[in-house]
Amino acid sequence: MGHSTATIRNICIAGHAGSGKTTLVEALLRDAGVINSLGSVETQNTVSDHDDDERRLGHSLSPSICSFDHKGLHLNLIDTPGYPDFLGRTLSVLRAVETVAIVVDAAVGIETVTEQVMEAAKSSHLCRMIIVNGIDAAGADPARVLESLRETFGPECLPLNLPVDRAAAVKDCFFEPWSGDSDIGSFAEAHDRIVDQVVELDDELMELYLEQGEIVDAEQLHAPFERALREGHLVPVCFTSARENRGIDELLEVFERLMPNPDEGNPPEYLKGEGADAAPVTVSTDPQAHTLAHVFKMTVDPFRGRLGIRSHPPGFHPSGRAAVHRRRSEIVQGRAPAEDLRRRTAGSGRGRSRRHLCDPARRWILLRRPCCTIPTRKTTTTCAPSSYPSQFTALPSWR
Repeated sequence: MGHSTATIRNICIAGHAGSGKTTLVEALLRDAGVINSLGSVETQNTVSDHDDDERRLGHSLSPSICSFDHKGLHLNLIDTPGYPDFLGRTLSVLRAVETVAIVVDAAVGIETVTEQVMEAAKSSHLCRMIIVNGIDAAGADPARVLESLRETFGPECLPLNLPVDRAAAVKDCFFEPWSGDSDIGSFAEAHDRIVDQVVELDDELMELYLEQGEIVDAEQLHAPFERALREGHLVPVCFTSARENRGIDELLEVFERLMPNPDEGNPPEYLKGEGADAAPVTVSTDPQAHTLAHVFKMTVDPFRGRLGIRSHPPGFHPSGRAAVHRRRSEIVQGRAPAEDLRRRTAGSGRGRSRRHLCDPARRWILLRRPCCTIPTRKTTTTCAPSSYPSQFTALPSWR
């Protein structure tokens, strides 16, 4: 089935180990009707943790892509590892998405990987949101966690929904605010705060807001909401309990109605040249221009060999066009459907490199993505493309 760019949502599910990312993805799949029953990490039957080692160890080891259709939209959710040892595998996914959803344990709060991924997503100019999961677990304190999020990451962290009746349910405070009070505060106040935050970026809407005293139609806020996400002026916060299916339907609605499609997210950044000579490059979405793909994951299939999972900038990849591997000049035949002309989605291609896929019919050029620096307590870890000899000129796949 084909999809236009406007109907695609690419979302990375990240966060510290034990925050409930895999269980959350499982709950979203069930709520969308993709699976009939909810698997669990303990029973080793989740969709994301399909590898034998993952099931045995009880945690994710590599990114796992879950793609499904729901209400006319196509969602690509990428479940990522949460242990610091596998942080590099998580960061590699950031170049393939427009939105990073960071999951936080409601009983534990902000942890090491939470801060690292938030900083990485911010430096990559990606739209961010936070999901406070396990709101009904023993020791959970959603109010305390929300306060710590705002203290750590700034006042732009504002809730789109709130728990009620001691986390027995989650109610909306953005589209159609629930009447009354939540476990954290007033729905009306939460609604006013997020509307104020959004309309600050639009002078005309601010004028209308001051005249009317309120925004009657939520659709009026869509464009400024997307802009606030792109500029980091807003980091939405949602509350869920993946195990008890609380807040899952509301979260799915947020993904579909508020998270950006590939055209609404910030455009990918590329540099041409090295060191001080590096200059920004605008990548064309013309399907007749240079082929461009970002291979963000490599996997080995026992029957097909080494496979690369790639993402495509919208409009670049003509159907049936082969890609060539830079180092060995091997032809890599992608399985991209015709709809890839108008969208970016996850695909696969056979090859031996996680870096370069080029169009054999066109002149090769050298592009690279900017560095991504992640601050830690003692050292600084820099994730950047490796340098290549000057005789190699190719079109690498940084996104």
